[in-house]
Amino acid sequence: MSKPLGPYQPVVRAGDFIIVSGQGGMADGEVVSGGVAAETKQTMKNVATQLASVGADLSDVVKTTCFLTDMENFAAFNEEYAAAFGSHRPARSTVAVAGLPAGFLVEVEAWAYKPQ
Repeated sequence: MSKPLGPYQPVVRAGDFIIVSGQGGMADGEVVSGGVAAETKQTMKNVATQLASVGADLSDVVKTTCFLTDMENFAAFNEEYAAAFGSHRPARSTVAVAGLPAGFLVEVEAWAYKPQ
């Protein structure tokens, strides 16, 4: 796992909820190449890795907030996002933003419910 880009915890448990801080398409300390599809695929791997570190997985996610720097990438983002979740469909918000840390094209925050 890459270390956080700022002063925050990448994953926190709050009772039965697990909150994963915004994840981007970073692997081995570098933003992956290949555009929004590649970044989204890696982003979702990073979300899954954070969840696994506290005994949860993507099927436990109940809500995501997704950030895109360009809504023209919405379809490509959706394809990789849906592939990561399979048939599971958590609630979601997707927001266009002017920029993201490290030059990411996409960032995903996740809330999971996993009773202790």
